[in-house]
Amino acid sequence: MKNYTITVNGNVYDVVVEEGAGSGAAPVAAAAPKAAPKAAPKAAAPKADAGAAGSIKIEAGAAGKVIKIVANVGQAVKKGDAVILTEAMKMEIPVVAPQDGTVASVNVAVGDSVEAGALLATLN
Repeated sequence: MKNYTITVNGNVYDVVVEEGAGSGAAPVAAAAPKAAPKAAPKAAAPKADAGAAGSIKIEAGAAGKVIKIVANVGQAVKKGDAVILTEAMKMEIPVVAPQDGTVASVNVAVGDSVEAGALLATLN
């Protein structure tokens, strides 16, 4: 028997593997997780009503997790200013204003998982 520790998606498992005697496939003992896996995140509901949305969309460039709201509703931003900070593959990615304007809505919250192209905020 051999003992292995395997990490899958942040979950650590202790696995015991028994060596087979020429049967072609080695029987594998059940893996026991060290920590219970977390439930999948729920879809994020919009944080502002549609009437408050601005005409300039700020969308996620890549799938990731929202780690900080940099600019709040009503705040003036210039082209290139960070509005939302996301994390993907252990890298922080600022999502910036495409042009000067005022933040009209923030459609995500810290901790939300977002897909590429998801609407994060709008400007007027």
